[in-house]
Amino acid sequence: MAGHRIFTTSFASIHTLYVAKVERKGRSRVEVDQVISWLTGYDPAGLDQAIAREVDLETFLAEAPAFNPAASQITGVICGVRVEEIEDPLMQRIRYLDKLVDEVARGKKMTSILRGS
Repeated sequence: MAGHRIFTTSFASIHTLYVAKVERKGRSRVEVDQVISWLTGYDPAGLDQAIAREVDLETFLAEAPAFNPAASQITGVICGVRVEEIEDPLMQRIRYLDKLVDEVARGKKMTSILRGS
């Protein structure tokens, strides 16, 4: 079975879209990178390297240094689907990223977005 098209999309292009989304709402790239780092364990240099290498989203998440065990606390609806009910683990991780970025764009406090961390 072929994977979803988003799996082969470059992380660099997705990151650019995330940053543009939050900047339209008065937030910053630093905040986007902070939530991505919290979720995946990438440090700033690792994020920059993944962006420069233009790895696809599947590779970016597969190579994540330390996917946060608190990610299961991320709940809610993204694209009409509850993230906690997504069966495909890769798609669920992608939607976790989407949800965190949406929360940044909506102006939630960082402590709430990072689930109290």
